[in-house]
Amino acid sequence: MIQPFDFYNPTHIVFGPERLNELDSLIPQEARVLILFGGESARRFGTIDKVREGLGKRTVLEFAGVEANPTYETLMKAVAVVKDEKIDFLLAVGGGSVIDGTKFVAAAAEFDGDPIDMFGGGIGKQLPIHSALPFGSVLTLPATASEMNAGSVITFVEKGAKLGFGSAHTFPKFSFLDPTLTYTLPKRQLANGIVDAFVHIFEQYMTYDAGALVTDRFSEGLLQTLIEIGPRVVNDSEPDYNDRANFMWAATNALNGVLRPGVPQDWATHMIGHEITNLFHIDHARTLAAILPAMLTVRKTQKQSKLLQYGERVWGITTGTDDERITAAIDKTAAFLESLEVPTSLSAYDLTAKDVDALVANLIAHDQVKLSEHGDLTPEISREILLASL
Repeated sequence: MIQPFDFYNPTHIVFGPERLNELDSLIPQEARVLILFGGESARRFGTIDKVREGLGKRTVLEFAGVEANPTYETLMKAVAVVKDEKIDFLLAVGGGSVIDGTKFVAAAAEFDGDPIDMFGGGIGKQLPIHSALPFGSVLTLPATASEMNAGSVITFVEKGAKLGFGSAHTFPKFSFLDPTLTYTLPKRQLANGIVDAFVHIFEQYMTYDAGALVTDRFSEGLLQTLIEIGPRVVNDSEPDYNDRANFMWAATNALNGVLRPGVPQDWATHMIGHEITNLFHIDHARTLAAILPAMLTVRKTQKQSKLLQYGERVWGITTGTDDERITAAIDKTAAFLESLEVPTSLSAYDLTAKDVDALVANLIAHDQVKLSEHGDLTPEISREILLASL
């Protein structure tokens, strides 16, 4: 049965090239704006200059250095700037990490109490967020859909945790999606973005049949789109605008809420992947690729009906026994990820069986002990998946 749902997404998307001059019409004229970004590439390629030009004559400050996995420690420095400088509008320029970090700053700047209590996972009280500063984004790296959702994942260096939060108050007011801004991205980042988007779709789709025909078809269409364009986006010597535009829009729709209505979700691959990034500093998307085929293999009985549907509708697998069709679907998924030059095993990163104990211990410490859509993926099953991924 299709599950009851609410759907809400207030983010205004401004899609297309050379539209940053429209920033001026989307931010209050009297606003004091803080631009948040990561490394110097945003400045080196001229994006920051274009953003500042689009902001017109407002008071504009900058906060650089938001990490690829944004840290609580760095972001609290940005919160201090917001309070000291009486900032009242934030603008993220970058990929999902910068936008996630900006969401945290927006909420933490107005949080009544210690911002660590916005989180659970054994490090805070997970208290509700009642307000946040308004913010927008200029997307430069498609991957996480943070530009059109309310969620954020933050790394706590001192506590060894990577945890998420979300609130109706932390949707971007607007996001600029210019596919040409992806033209300067290195191959590794493009591949990571494709993988991240693919697994976002997958973890909302690969559960059990809830009869949600519309949502399933949306997911399958997006998966097919990424399978078709992914290798070209990563490997073509010259960027193709349509491929980059479809990549950007697919990645946004992968986690902006349109794939959630009426279906269960299973974020086990992400939760295990977060712990791998925590301990071994492997790119988030690459942890997902390393875990996903093993996850599907270990859980193929629980996922049987959906794996068969996925194999038929996405890959055209219609012959053979059920087990043969499922194995073929998993193999084709792994081959797609490998076609992006992203490994599908943890041994590719020199992890061994001796590292698994530490990963399982972290899952337990951060209360990730009842994963999957049924809550039946225990730490022992996580151990089995990790060992199978080596």
